[in-house]
Amino acid sequence: MDQDFKILIIEDDKYILNFLSLSLKASGYHFETANTGLIGLSLFNLNPPNLIILDLGLPDIDGLEIIQAIRLSSEVPIIVVSARGQESEKITALDYGANDYVTKPFHMGELMARIRVAQRKTKKDSSSENTEIFTLDYLTINYEKRLVLIHDEEVHLTPIEYRLLLLLVENKGKVLTHNYILRKIWGYSETSDTTSIRVYMANLRRKIESDTSSPRFILTEIGIGYRFVEE
Repeated sequence: MDQDFKILIIEDDKYILNFLSLSLKASGYHFETANTGLIGLSLFNLNPPNLIILDLGLPDIDGLEIIQAIRLSSEVPIIVVSARGQESEKITALDYGANDYVTKPFHMGELMARIRVAQRKTKKDSSSENTEIFTLDYLTINYEKRLVLIHDEEVHLTPIEYRLLLLLVENKGKVLTHNYILRKIWGYSETSDTTSIRVYMANLRRKIESDTSSPRFILTEIGIGYRFVEE
């Protein structure tokens, strides 16, 4: 296990906190725990972690406020683990900057898998900060030349399609909500205005996917947004 990879758990339920602690310890992870939001933020500032597991229903401040506070200074991966299972709650947490969302009750195997995904992404990001070329299977992006290759053949993307692709790749493994995409690409966010996104995503898929009925790269999160595959 990576000895430098630290996890911060912010959770007030003693049973779940103990369950998470035992599971992470058994898997060799280093971690700290906080049972209130303010303690969690204090630990975050004193000893910045590589990953945060966050409950939204905390006794002092709402978990959404914690996400907002952390995103002011850090892009550390945040996995929300919450009993709030409604789609609107998930969308809000992701809009605020969470990377992933697990609904209670949950299987520890699923959470551990999501932790490993976040860990791999952190390693890849740190090792490829200065790379000028991104490659995955038959897709290649040359950032310096603004070229996109599929099976070593150049494909033409419109400016918006290219920006969409870069946004997805930069956030690979993370669910991007419709609001987030609208804000980043078009500069505004209206939940009712998803037609433009669907049209551009469909065009982008036709150009980079070998089989649009079974996408390799761009996955749809129904009712929420899109996600670029981790690997």
